[in-house]
Amino acid sequence: MSMLPGDTAGSLNALQHAILVGSLLGDGTLRRQGTRTNALFEVNHSFAFKDYVDWKYEQLRTLVLTPPKARRGNGKRVAYRFTTRSLPIFTRYYEWFYKSGKKRIPRDIILNPIILAVWFMDDGTKSRSAIVLNTQQCNLSEQQCLQRALQKSFGIRSALNRDRGYLRLRITTESTTVFEKIVRPYVLPCFRYKLHS
Repeated sequence: MSMLPGDTAGSLNALQHAILVGSLLGDGTLRRQGTRTNALFEVNHSFAFKDYVDWKYEQLRTLVLTPPKARRGNGKRVAYRFTTRSLPIFTRYYEWFYKSGKKRIPRDIILNPIILAVWFMDDGTKSRSAIVLNTQQCNLSEQQCLQRALQKSFGIRSALNRDRGYLRLRITTESTTVFEKIVRPYVLPCFRYKLHS
């Protein structure tokens, strides 16, 4: 299901595709109840990032029935979330990302600047003079696949960095400037604190 920047898939436009893929690289989830129903996409972030959820909702609203709502979780955490309708287009992405029922990084993934920015807003942070992408849920071959995709799409170099026994991607200090130049135009104000300048 490899796609080039600007391509569309089914009923998604290029921006919707980028938001979905970037989210799936980060905190986004596709769910499917059995094989007879279509998948749906869930966006769920802390209420502190309400603007971010609202932005995703605005881009996907034609695929959503109910606007985002706050929801109290365990403890003091308040989440802000929405889900799309269950649609065939999300089933295609589910089959691309969830081959064995568990989220996996597709080998043929192609990154573009908006995918990278959404991934960063979902799961990135600055660490000293570098950028870290929290990919701890990925296995070693998936981490290496993402490293190749960053190198191929943008010339961005990265290393695997251990965090509490799990691996995550650390953009090299030299490539951090390139990374930030690419994502900066798309990073929402509530996430500018993740950038070095």
